[in-house]
Amino acid sequence: MSFIPDSLTLIAFCTASIILAITPGPDMTLMISRSLSDGVKAGLMIVAGTTTGILVHTCLVAFGLSALVVASPTAFWILKIAGAGYLLWLAIQALRGSSSFSVERKKSSGKSLFKFWLNGFGVNLLNPKIIIFFMTFLPQFVRADDPNFTARLLFLGFLFAIVALPIVIGTVIAANKISNWLKSNPKFLRWLDYGFASVFSMFAVRILFTQGK
Repeated sequence: MSFIPDSLTLIAFCTASIILAITPGPDMTLMISRSLSDGVKAGLMIVAGTTTGILVHTCLVAFGLSALVVASPTAFWILKIAGAGYLLWLAIQALRGSSSFSVERKKSSGKSLFKFWLNGFGVNLLNPKIIIFFMTFLPQFVRADDPNFTARLLFLGFLFAIVALPIVIGTVIAANKISNWLKSNPKFLRWLDYGFASVFSMFAVRILFTQGK
C-alpha cells in the first residue's frame, strides 16, 4: 500500500510516539484521576475519548483545517480560551471532589460512561497545543512532495493512536490497582486532589500562552 511509509520511517515514528505517549499531559492526568476516583471503566472511557480526539486532530491536520484555525487569530484565541477554561473547570472539579473514595463507588451507567468519554474527548479537542503539535509532528515523517501526502498523514495519525493505546490503558489499570491503598489514606488522597487541580491549572495557563503561527 503506497500510503505506508518505509520500515525505517515507521520505526522512527513508533519510537517517537512511545516517548510522547509516556510524557505527562492533561489527558494522562485526567485518565489517572478518573481511574483512581471512579474505577477502571471510567478511566478506559477517558482513554476512548482522548483517542477519539487524536483521530479528529489527525483528520483536521491531514485536510488542512488545523492550519486555518491557527492562521486565524480570532479562531485560535477562542480555542485557547475554551481549552484553558475547560482545564480550569476540571481543576475545580478535583478540588470539590473531596475524593470519591470516601464513599462507595456507584455502578456506572451508560450516561455516566458517556460523560467520561466526553471529558476525554474535550480535553484533547480543545487543546490548541495538540493542534500545533500534530501540525509539526506528523509532517516530519512525510515528504512535502509525496503524492500520498494526505493518506500518509492519516495513516500516521491513526498509528500514533494505536501505539499509544497499550501505554495509556496500562496507566489506567495501574492507577486503579492502587485505589484500595488510597482508600485507607484519606489525607494523602486529599493532597492528590490538590495535585491534580494544580496540574490542570498549570496546563490551562500554558494553553493561554500558546502562540499560533
